[in-house]
Amino acid sequence: MRERVRNAPYLLFLLIMPVLGYLYQLLNIHSRNAVTVSTGLDSGIPFVPLFILPYIFWYVFIFGYLVYFCFKDKNVYLKTLTTIVVGELVCFVIYFSFQTTVPRPQLQGDSIFIDLVALIYANDQPYNCFPSIHVLTTFAIMMGSLHIKRKHVFHKLFIPVMGSSIIISTLFVKQHYLLDMIGSMFLVSFLYGVIFEVYQLQWGQKSESIILKK
Repeated sequence: MRERVRNAPYLLFLLIMPVLGYLYQLLNIHSRNAVTVSTGLDSGIPFVPLFILPYIFWYVFIFGYLVYFCFKDKNVYLKTLTTIVVGELVCFVIYFSFQTTVPRPQLQGDSIFIDLVALIYANDQPYNCFPSIHVLTTFAIMMGSLHIKRKHVFHKLFIPVMGSSIIISTLFVKQHYLLDMIGSMFLVSFLYGVIFEVYQLQWGQKSESIILKK
């Protein structure tokens, strides 16, 4: 309990998230020649409005598990948040220099799912798709969770299942293409390796050196 109280102030670092959101909005305008990065496989992926549910649940998933990480393991929380922040900054540079777009389908029908898709479309312009921030942040949580010890069985199952649902939802609601998804996962994997593995290795070497000197 005391450790959780000591970790609570680190939640203030989450204030960087609205700043990143603001930067994204500044770049999410059609001010340049946007291109598409679709493949032949993308044309075979149908538009499925039902997938708007996991797509929207992303907001709860990311914030909720960052808070969970903070109280469960401060170091995993800080490294995961760093992965997300650095990853999004890399995305912003790409958005500025190489803007992409995903043409959206014409919405037909009358259902709550169609209404939710329309709401997302109205509040998020179809630009700056490669890499996908939805996928980047979700995959960062999935990777970070691998380092959380003594997780409840619910989280062991829920994180990969819901995370995967959120990732593929970006394709089925026509917010992203396959390359957007792959690019984000590659970027997270690279940053994950630097922040989690290299940092941890260097820290381990320093600790061993200190022990030997003693």
